[in-house]
Amino acid sequence: MPATIKKILIANRGEIAVRVIRACRERGIATVAVYSEADRSALHVRLADEAYPIGPSPARESYLDGTKVLAVARRAGADAIHPGYGFLSERSDFARAVTDAGLTFIGPPADAMDAMGNKTRAREHMVRAGVPVVPGDNGEGGRGFPTAQAALDAARRIGFPVMLKAAAGGGGKGMRLCDDEKKFEAAFHGAQREAKSAFGDDTVYLEKAVVRPRHVEVQVFADTQGSVVHLFERDCSVQRRHQKVIEEAPSPVVTPELRARMGEVACTAARAVRYVGAGTCEFLVSQEGEFYFLEMNTRLQVEHAVTEMITGLDLVRWQIAVAEGQPLPLQQEQIQARGAAIECRIYAEDPVRFLPSPGRITSLRTPAGPFVRDDSGVYAGSEISIYYDPMISKLIVWADTRAEAIDRMGRALAEYRVGGIKTNLAFHRRVMKNREFQSGDYDTSFIERHKAELCVAGGDDAGVLDDALAAAAIHAVSELPPPVVATEEGGISAWRQRGWRG
Repeated sequence: MPATIKKILIANRGEIAVRVIRACRERGIATVAVYSEADRSALHVRLADEAYPIGPSPARESYLDGTKVLAVARRAGADAIHPGYGFLSERSDFARAVTDAGLTFIGPPADAMDAMGNKTRAREHMVRAGVPVVPGDNGEGGRGFPTAQAALDAARRIGFPVMLKAAAGGGGKGMRLCDDEKKFEAAFHGAQREAKSAFGDDTVYLEKAVVRPRHVEVQVFADTQGSVVHLFERDCSVQRRHQKVIEEAPSPVVTPELRARMGEVACTAARAVRYVGAGTCEFLVSQEGEFYFLEMNTRLQVEHAVTEMITGLDLVRWQIAVAEGQPLPLQQEQIQARGAAIECRIYAEDPVRFLPSPGRITSLRTPAGPFVRDDSGVYAGSEISIYYDPMISKLIVWADTRAEAIDRMGRALAEYRVGGIKTNLAFHRRVMKNREFQSGDYDTSFIERHKAELCVAGGDDAGVLDDALAAAAIHAVSELPPPVVATEEGGISAWRQRGWRG
C-alpha cells in the first residue's frame, strides 16, 4: 500500500496544473511543476514549490515526453505524479513507467486504461458487462475496417445516419457524421487522417447516429478496496465540433429514476475493468429517454468543477487519498447533491469561426461574488501560445436552482473582461440569454442550430479595458513571484527565494 504522498509532480500545464497545486497546498504536499520554453513565465510555474524546464514549446517535445517527465520527478525527489487531463493522462505506457520507477501514479491502473482507452475494446468490455451501447460495428476482429468499402457495407447494415469514430480517440477528433452513402468514402478517409494525426492510430469504427441526443456523463470514483460510487451526472450537450463548451449539473432532462439507472450502469462499467480513482462514463441520451454508453475517460475531466459545486467535494483531494491507498471518504448513500452549477469554458478564440486567437493578455478582470469560481491558468501579461489549447479559464457558478444559476452566470460573464485578444465571452453571454438553453430542452446540435444568433462578430472584450486599468493589471504581474530557476543542482523555489506566501 502506498505511503503518504509528500511531493507531487504535476505533468501538465495551465488551469489544471494550478488546480492541482492548490489542492496539494491545502494538504501540505509539496509540488513540482514542469514547463516548456513557451511556459517559462506561466502561472503554474510561479505557484509551484519547484519547477523544471522540460523542453521546447511543441508538446510532443515537452509535455508529451514521458521520459523527460520521469527524469524530472527523480531529480526533484517527487514520490507521485498527477497527470491532469490531456497530454499523458490516458497513456497506459506512461502510467506503467511511473509505477515501474517506484512512484505513485495518481490515476487508474494501466490495465484499466488499456481496457477503456481504446474505444472498440471498451465497447466490447461493456457489452460483456451488460452495459447498453449504441448499435455499431468495430470492424474485423474489433480492429477497424481494412477498406472504405468494408466500412460502407457495415454502415448499410447498421443503417444511416452513422457516426465514424477514432478507436484511440477523444475530444471530438477523428469523428465524422455521415447521413448519405455518397459522402461516406470521403468521411471515412477524413476520419482516418484526423485519427492518425491526433493519436498515431487511424483505426475507426462505426456507431448508429442517435438523432438529436443529449450528451450526459456520470462521474465515478473507485478505491483500491473495491468500493465504487458515482457522483451524479453532468450535461455536456452544448458542443461545437464535438467538443464541449458549456457543462452543467445536474442535467435538466435526467429524472431521479434515470439518474439512479445511469449511476448504477456507470459503476458497473468501472467494476468491469477493476477501475481505481476518478473516471467518467459518457452516454448519449435519446429523446425517448434511453441511454447508451459512449466511452469512459480514464482521468479527471475538465468539467469536474460542476460536480464539486453541487456535491461540496474536492475531487483532486479524493484522487490523492485513493492513490495513497485510503478508502473512499464517503459511501454512495452519504453523497448528496444540492442546487445547480454551470461551467463556461472561456477561450481565446474568434467567436465566429472558433479559431484560436493567440497573443498577450494585456488586461484581465475576473468576476467574483457569491458562488462564483474562476479556474484559470493565466494573468494579465500572460501569452496565449499557438502550441496549446487556448483556454483562458473555466468560469463556474452555483445557485439553488438552474434558473438562478443562469442568471448568476450571466452576471459573472458581464463582469469578465479580457484585453489584447479575442475571446468567446460574448458567445457565452448570448447562450445564457437563449430561450432554448434557458428551457433546458436542447441537444448536441444546439450551437449549429443557433449559429446565426450565437456566433456573430461584435460584443467581444478584446481591448475594452481602459489604459489605467490595463496598466494596473500589468503592474500587478510584478507582484507575482518570479519563475523558478532550475539549475543542475535542482529547482530553486520562488516561494523560498522571496518568502512568497500567496
